[in-house]
This record gives sequence, C-alpha cells and structure tokens, in this order.
Amino acid sequence: MTAEEDIASVAGQLADLTRTVEGMASEIKEVRERADSQQERANSQQERTDIQQERIDLAARELAEVSDRLQAAANALRESI
Repeated sequence: MTAEEDIASVAGQLADLTRTVEGMASEIKEVRERADSQQERANSQQERTDIQQERIDLAARELAEVSDRLQAAANALRESI
C-alpha cells in the first residue's frame, strides 16, 4: 500500500468517524432535550401536586373549624334543654 493509499484510507476512516460522532452528538442532543422536557413536566406536575396539597390542607382546617363550631352549637343546645 502506498503512502497516498494510506492517507486516503485514514481520511476515509476519519470521515466515517466524524459522521459517527456527529450522529452521536445529535442523539445526545435529542436525549438531553427529551430529558429537559420530562423534567419540566415533572416540575409542573409537582407544582400542581403542591397546590392541590395546599388546598386539601386548607379544606381540612376549614372542616375542623366548622366541626368545632357545630360541636359548640350542639353542646349549647344540650345545655339549653
């Protein structure tokens, strides 16, 4: 094999390697974008979950207050009888 053939062979291998690396870089970019998108959805879901939990906690406190008032009213009614 001549030096020119060696150079041509190496150049071909480098071209193949370059295409492979570019393909891998593209795949990595796509994976990163999907991961970022999934993270954004997870964050959004977590925010919705947090808001729902806050609403549940507020409703539970309000229910406890109503229960206390009803109990007080029932006690007052019993005492008046």
